[in-house]
Parts: sequence; C-alpha cells; structure tokens
Amino acid sequence: MKFLSNAFSSTILVAGSLFLASCSSGGAGNQGLLPGLPAPDTLGVEVVDTVPVVDTLEAPVPEDTSVLEPPSAFDSWADSVLSTLTLEEKAGQLLMPWVLGDFAPEGSASQRRITEMVEELGVGGVIVSVGSPTEVAVKLNRLQERAKVPLLVAADLERGAGFRFDGAVYLPGPIDLGGATEFPSLMAVGATGDDELARKMGRVTALEARALGIHVPFAPVLDVNNNPDNPIINIRSFGEDPEVVARLGSAFARGVQEAGGIATGKHFPGHGDTETDSHLELPIINVDRERLDSVELAPFQAAIDEGIGGIMTAHLYLPALTGEARVPTTLSPEVLTGLLREEMGFEGLIFTDAMDMYAIDRRYRRQEAAVRALEAGADVILMPPNPQAALEGLVSAVREGRLSEDRLDASVLRVLEAKEKTGLANGRSVPADQVARYVGIPEHEEVAQEVADRSITLLKNERNLLPLLGTRSARVLSVAYRGSSDLMAGRVLNAGLRSRYPRMATAYVNRDSPADTYDGLLARARRSDLVVVSLFVTIVSYSGSVAIPEETSEFIEALAAEGISHVVVSFGNPYLLSEFPGVQSYLLSWSGAEVSQRAAAKALFGEIEIQGRTPTRIPPFFDIGDGIHVPIRESGQDLR
Repeated sequence: MKFLSNAFSSTILVAGSLFLASCSSGGAGNQGLLPGLPAPDTLGVEVVDTVPVVDTLEAPVPEDTSVLEPPSAFDSWADSVLSTLTLEEKAGQLLMPWVLGDFAPEGSASQRRITEMVEELGVGGVIVSVGSPTEVAVKLNRLQERAKVPLLVAADLERGAGFRFDGAVYLPGPIDLGGATEFPSLMAVGATGDDELARKMGRVTALEARALGIHVPFAPVLDVNNNPDNPIINIRSFGEDPEVVARLGSAFARGVQEAGGIATGKHFPGHGDTETDSHLELPIINVDRERLDSVELAPFQAAIDEGIGGIMTAHLYLPALTGEARVPTTLSPEVLTGLLREEMGFEGLIFTDAMDMYAIDRRYRRQEAAVRALEAGADVILMPPNPQAALEGLVSAVREGRLSEDRLDASVLRVLEAKEKTGLANGRSVPADQVARYVGIPEHEEVAQEVADRSITLLKNERNLLPLLGTRSARVLSVAYRGSSDLMAGRVLNAGLRSRYPRMATAYVNRDSPADTYDGLLARARRSDLVVVSLFVTIVSYSGSVAIPEETSEFIEALAAEGISHVVVSFGNPYLLSEFPGVQSYLLSWSGAEVSQRAAAKALFGEIEIQGRTPTRIPPFFDIGDGIHVPIRESGQDLR
C-alpha cells in the first residue's frame, strides 16, 4: 500500500485549492495561516481536510499567463506547459543551480547572477542554502516573480530547516538572531528507535520548508552507515541496521509528504560503506548484488514501495552494477534506468547529487556530464558548476541525435508534474511577513528537544560517575574540541554545566592547537574534581576526515591513566571511542545542535532519563542496541 503517495496527494489538493483562493479576500479566523498547510501546532498523522481561506500576499502572475491556463486539449497544467516550451526552455527546466539565501540588493553581482539564470537560462529550479528565514522567503519570492515557469525550490534539510536557515550569531555576546528549527542528526533518531518521532521530524521539516517557499527537502538520508571510517555519511544515517534505516526513513518521508513536501531519499544506491568523500574523489563499493539487495538497496526499496517522491543519486563506483568501467552511478544507465526505474519501480523525480563534486567534475567535461546524467536516467541536474554549459550540452545532444527529444520531454514532464502537485500551478509566492507563524515556533522546537532528550546514549559509566550531583563547590574543568569556525560548539553545554558549577573553568581546542596546550590542560585537570571533555566532530564536506588529533585522544587517555574523574561527551562521530578506550564515562549526544547540547547537560545531572540505544556498532566494544539505562536522578555522586 503506497500510503506515502496517498497522503502526499491529499495534502497537495488542499494546497492547490488554497493557493488559488489566496488571491481573494478571506474571513477573519486563524489569521496568517499559510495556504495549504496545516495549523502550526498540528503534528498528528491526519492531514487537515480544510484550512480557512485568509488574506495573504497575492501571488504574482507572469506576463505570459499561458503557463497558468491549460488549454482544454490537455489533461493537466504540466502537459499544457510542456507544449509551449522551446528546446532550450525544456533543457533549462532540468537545471537546478545553487543560490545563497542571503540578502542580495537589486543590481548587486549576486542578484545579477541569479536573475540571469532564472530569466535568461530559464532554469527549472534552485537549491537554496544558508540564510535567515525571512531573507530566504523574500529572495525566493523575488526569483519566482522573474520566472516564466514557476521554480521548484529545494534545500538540503537533513536536520530540519534550521540545518541551513538558522539565522546568524553575533559574538562575543553571543547574540543569537534566531532561525528555523534545527534537529539533532538522523542517527539521534536512530538512537530513539521511534517511528513517530521520525515522522514528526519530517513533518516539521516540510512545514517550515513550505513556509519559506521550499518544496523539496533533500531528506531523508537512506544510506546504511556500516563503515565506521566513512568520512561523509556517519551520523547523517539513521544507523547500521538496514531494517531500522528503512523503517525510520519511510516514517520521516511520510511526515514530509503529509505536510506537502517532496521527500527525497539519498544517496542511491547507498553511500554508507565507503571510506572516501565523493566531494573529493570517486568512492568504490566493491560488494556483490546479493549484499546490495539486502543492505544498501533495502531502505530505498521500502521508501519507493511507500511512494517517496524523489531519489538523489550518489557519485560512486559499483563494479557489481556497472562492470569494469569506472562509471559513477550518477552517470550509469544500468543503475538509474535498469535498476532504479525498471527493477525497483521508482516513478518519481531522480535528482543527481551535486555535479560540482570532484567525483564528477574532475572526470568529465561539464557539458558531457549533464548529457550523460540524462542518458543514464536522471531528471534534474543539481548544482551544475556551469549552468550555461550544461544547458548547451543538453540542447546540442538533442539536435545531434544523441538524446531524443522524447527522452528530454519525459524528464521535463516529471519536473512540471512535481510543480503542479506542490501547488505551483496556482500560485508561487509565500507570505513572507507570516514566516514567523510557522518557522522555529515553540511547538516545533519541542519536537526537536524531544528527539535530543530521548537519543542520549551512555556506553560507559565506570565508578557510576553519572549522574552527577552538581556540588557547587566542585572544581570542574570543561574542555571542548571543535572546528576552528564552529563558534557555538560547547557554549550551550557549558552554560548548563556552569549553572551547577559556578567555579568551572573552560577551554576550547581545535586541530591547530599547539601540543603544549594539552600539557597545560592536564596540569589543570590534576587540580580538578571533574573534567568534562566534549568532542564536536561533525561531518564537513571536502574535509575527508572525522577523526580527532592524536594529542586530544592522548589527553583523554592521560586522564584515565591518572585516575582523574572525567566524562567524554561526543556531539558527533560516535566511533571515536576506539581512540581512547580507557575513558571512564562515554556519552553520545549525536550532534552539536543546541538541543543536543542542552539534552547532554540535563543527562549529566540526571534531570532526564538516559534511554538511548546505539543504532550502530562501535567496534570493537559495543553492538547495535547497547546502552546503559539511567533513570532520572534520585541521588548522584558527590564529587567533594
């Protein structure tokens, strides 16, 4: 039963009718509701049947209104629009370049670049990244005004809309300017094992995305992370068990599509068992077809069977599918057409992964890469490094007979049908002045905090160190390892610790910290009653590593060797334990999001139940499902 597609369709019908009605005046009740979206506090399974029609910003109508009015000879808006497009316009519909969600004044270089892509190249959509919610909504509205055919807008929202649109922070305050809701990682959801939380996370993500004018949250990640050395997936995955990834991924997708978004599973056919970042080079997964079917492909098949709307490819080399030729799966007809379309029965949109990644861009000319992706079976060319070259390549391929126009039309029609389903046939603007009614609201933050609280996982607790009593006179040292640019890492955690330990000293280290820094920290640790080490090791594209420096692991091992009371909290990579196996207490918080830092602080003091179970093996010490249960504190360990 394809319950994802059914829920998706019913939501879209509501969205379409209300976009059409938004041009007229409405009643006074529930002022500010966005067209087609459930009320902000509605997180239940059922999609609302009706939403009051209210006054909203009037959707701008392009001068050529023929793109909005299907002639009677056509069955749908998508068919009618397709019939009006030139070859060049068809090719443009398959391009989705990257735009920044910043404030770009009229006439600025940034604005001119984007406007040229929309007006002159006629791109079919954009992927937007980084900015405050209001800036993003306003910018997307302006782009929609300029487009002949409404734009399909995507964003990489694996951890909610706050993953990309978290506003800004002014230091040294810090002053947090606020933003969309940021969730912990998907592996945190895996640690809860809760389908309903996964669904709620997907639903909140799509509600906030749609409020910003975004139709395609590029999520969920359906990769099975069965390689601890994977530098690019890691905690982005729900875990290591294919059945769990399938179950939670399908629930997340269900939530996205209940709220009117197009869920997009990635990275097909599975990026979990690699030791290479495809941003840097072409990873290889050298396993047989039987293993692919049982592990890598299983979550994708489950999501396809339940009606997921989009799939994003991975730039991988899979000999079992593509043979001896080192053809990336994104450019392989055997993978995208033979496997994904024909064997697995996927009928939705196929997005390439970013085409500016080195696994593609260093191996193929830019025109050639776009053509080969279409030949393979892709529909949307994501982030072409040169959109003009990609468009010219597609047009030339059709004119020279390499690509048939029917093949081009098939992908263009899928793109247009996706636009029609998301309500773009009837209106393309969002009421930017009402973004605050849907984005980052307390009801959504509560869902994110629940995921964080329930995900906290304790794997080691020697001497029953946790929960801590929090004796105010205790001498405590907090050491946070973080990226040099991650200025908020540790601040929320330390605020929670300092509320109990007013005498606490803090230190921040990073990969560039001199070795003698750790000598000074160890000397300070010897005079302390407790040392809290927080490790903010997160996934960063193009870095190729999720390890910590040798000096950091040696510092932790020295604490253990000298019997200094200490706890290590990982706010990212859970597999770091192998680098300091002697640690006394090891707590997993799964991400550096503020909600995860807050949850960790509460867990350390026993203010919340520690109940998470690791969804991945931590070799060679722990298996899937391991975790120490700690109830809410009745009495903790006094450090003095």
